[in-house]
Amino acid sequence: MAAPPSHRDSTARTAADTPAVDASQGLDQIPVTGLKRVGPKLAERLRKLGIQTVAALLFHLPARYQDRSRLRALTELRDGDEALVEGVVADAQIAHGRRRSLKVWLRDDAGGGLMLRFFHFSRAQMEGMGIGKRLRCFGEVRQGPQALEMVHPEVQYRVDDAPGAVGNGAAVDAPLTPIYPSTEGMQQITWRGLTDQALALLAAHPQALADLVPAAIAEPLGLPALHQAIQTVHRPPADAPVQALVERSHPACLRLAFDEMLAHQLALRRLRAERRHLAAAALPGDGDLRRRLLETLPFALTDAQRRVVDEIQRDLAGTQPMMRLLQGDVGSGKTVVAALAAVQVVECGRQVALMAPTELLAEQHRKSLSGWLEPLGLTVAWLSGRHKGAERAAVLAGIAAGESRVIVGTHALFQQDVAFAALGLVIIDEQHRFGVHQRMALREKGSDDGRLPHQLIMTATPIPRSLAMAVYADLDLSVIDALPPGRTPVTTVAVPDSRRDEVIARVQRACAAGRQAYWVCTLVEESEALQAQAAEDAAADLRERLQGLRIGLVHGRVKAGEREPVMAAFAAGELDLLVATTVIEVGVDVPNASLMIIENPERLGLAQLHQLRGRVGRGEVASFCLLLYHAPLTAAARERLDILRRETSGFAIADADLRMRGAGEVLGTRQAGTAAFRLADPLRDKDLVRAAQQGADRLLADDAPGGGERVTALIHRWLGHREDYGHV
Repeated sequence: MAAPPSHRDSTARTAADTPAVDASQGLDQIPVTGLKRVGPKLAERLRKLGIQTVAALLFHLPARYQDRSRLRALTELRDGDEALVEGVVADAQIAHGRRRSLKVWLRDDAGGGLMLRFFHFSRAQMEGMGIGKRLRCFGEVRQGPQALEMVHPEVQYRVDDAPGAVGNGAAVDAPLTPIYPSTEGMQQITWRGLTDQALALLAAHPQALADLVPAAIAEPLGLPALHQAIQTVHRPPADAPVQALVERSHPACLRLAFDEMLAHQLALRRLRAERRHLAAAALPGDGDLRRRLLETLPFALTDAQRRVVDEIQRDLAGTQPMMRLLQGDVGSGKTVVAALAAVQVVECGRQVALMAPTELLAEQHRKSLSGWLEPLGLTVAWLSGRHKGAERAAVLAGIAAGESRVIVGTHALFQQDVAFAALGLVIIDEQHRFGVHQRMALREKGSDDGRLPHQLIMTATPIPRSLAMAVYADLDLSVIDALPPGRTPVTTVAVPDSRRDEVIARVQRACAAGRQAYWVCTLVEESEALQAQAAEDAAADLRERLQGLRIGLVHGRVKAGEREPVMAAFAAGELDLLVATTVIEVGVDVPNASLMIIENPERLGLAQLHQLRGRVGRGEVASFCLLLYHAPLTAAARERLDILRRETSGFAIADADLRMRGAGEVLGTRQAGTAAFRLADPLRDKDLVRAAQQGADRLLADDAPGGGERVTALIHRWLGHREDYGHV
């Protein structure tokens, strides 16, 4: 909750906004600590986002915009609206419930009312919202227990008490307001204050921000200069076309998107060049263990699995390190493909390490691999954070001596005291959940006389092939695009939450029949801006209404050491119903679970909904996914739920998700180790991709051997340390 000293528009810049720093050295040399009101705490928060200079701050671009140019009457508000409102405080009091909160009742001149709710507040903020005070607020409207509410809106304290013209879309004469990707403790008004200062420096010294794209490459595109594009994207003028900015088709957006794609193409070309000089041990194997494994499997491989196995076998037999991304939908059989790769490496006397992001998923891999490999005389070793003392020492000794040929574990595998005798293959499951440096640390453990281990990276998050080829062009891509026979399709039904009692009764019947169920909530507790049923409240309610059932609860704020036993109990059949947040999205394999309820599915993306749905339908019994939505749905939310009901293929859903959200969001724009985009969309901006590819070739040909300072600076500007994602 912010309290500007006046109702002056917070996006307006004056001479007072310009910091007293020397910009002649270039904005990439001025630390953010040179800006006003940036102390050690704020500087540290910015550093965690990779922002240490004024230039880096300018390239921290808005994720979207809010239109705050019109005041809305409180009587006009509807659930789900984002609105700017103004009114007088009619009442303010502290409520003591499950969570202490400040409730402020706002009334406007049109006779409407709105509740403002704050869970975090100070005495000064309470006093600023006393009875009779006039406030201007912006936030998302939601239906509260008693009335429409805004939870933690942005607040301006009106010092002149002069009412604004309210209702009928009265103009406030404010431009589009940028909304920045943020982190805990960073309010949007802080971002706008910081970028105000950075933009003031840029306006005063446009030459201080180096345009790293040569004019011969940029000018034929007919796009604005870099400093003009930065200015427009951060602070769109009042007459800017809103739709073009939202869709990222405005020339300013396209200029920055081109620079970003050019940096991306340069990074990929550097990685390919570097890999040509890397070496690995050739591991063709004699085929004996693979033959025996295939003979003992209780099922036959699908054509898609056999094709992928052949691709991996050829890579392992080569003398350059394999870097293969294996995509497969939920339940497509990636683990058995990994097992065949593992035994090929063991045939050559080398070790294999399989790393998973959670103990539960790692344990499931160990169980599957042990069932297949122990009949061949291979013991699967297991290493996690739970191993302590003598037990851990024994596991580490077996790995160091080479006695353990196949090792499964969590992040514990790359800790300093883990030494491999002859690591030939690293298999990383759900690779996007690990940081870049974690994966690099595991790779370096297998370095042997300059030779690196092969790597197989697996993911159940489908990425359309066209996008994967643009984004992971430096990796070899394998796709298991068919499910094994016998997998039961999940029937998906959308149900309004007004029928919650019927859904609970269905859970009762399913569990009474000996089946298990999931109840997924999208948030742990009440959020500042979202309406979603809290997992904790849901668990309490369900325990009261389903007293005969054994109910467990897991969510992201429960420590892993406490969460894993609950999930393991559910997997063992010791719980009937698991209430959870999206922490169960990956790595829970319970064939007896045949029913999933997802509350507020309209809050989630298609890919995440599909991953959650994949937790059921893993056995032979008919399975169901109920999407318990809160009406009314937006058009986009309705389309997402309709697609999920119609489609069962993860790749078809990924294509639809890409069309609706764009490449950056599908990949996860802030995920560690991913080549995500901030503005660019490789599919939407195909012409820019081609221009970026040609520009990268030209820039590298004109530059110093191996890439010069300009190339390095451009890559660092847009990717920062994320260029290391290719070094996994």
